[in-house]
Amino acid sequence: MRLDKFLKVSRIIKRRSVAKEISDSGRVLINDKVAKSSTSVNVGDILQVRYGDKTLKLKVSRLSESTKKEDARLMYEIISQEG
Repeated sequence: MRLDKFLKVSRIIKRRSVAKEISDSGRVLINDKVAKSSTSVNVGDILQVRYGDKTLKLKVSRLSESTKKEDARLMYEIISQEG
């Protein structure tokens, strides 16, 4: 699954256009490597997302093409949150 789609479907970021913009500006790392919006996300990957003064580090636990709001949280585990 594309990074921008994962960020939107998991509701980490509300809009795909915003997810694409954040990804393409180098503020998302997958397994400690800078990732673009088209980078593929797999189960077990560690994502680090910087937006504003916040940094969110999470582990991908599930991939789903679409999800209900209450199930979106099951797609990842938060490792750490700063800011």
